Amino acid sequence: MNTNTENESTNLHSDLQSLADLVKAIAENNQDDPIAILAILRTLELLHQELREGSFQQTLPDNRQALYNLLKDIETKGGWPYIPRLRLRYLLENWSDNS
Repeated sequence: MNTNTENESTNLHSDLQSLADLVKAIAENNQDDPIAILAILRTLELLHQELREGSFQQTLPDNRQALYNLLKDIETKGGWPYIPRLRLRYLLENWSDNS
């Protein structure tokens, strides 16, 4: 890996860590407000969708080697990013346990 790529990778990791820390801080500041936490989750889900359908699709590989590298990265680093939704049943079960 060349120095420029290493610097870009380090910058990306740092930026992503800052973003994660900010989201966690916002959640912590609203820890007693389930509506606020839900708004955070909805925002993250919308951002995921926008990135997937916009930037990510625009940068998809156009040759076999690049596609292979992308698929290899997906496989080795944890698969496709997915944001699961909480099931209503879980909320009701959790609510009934606390009642």
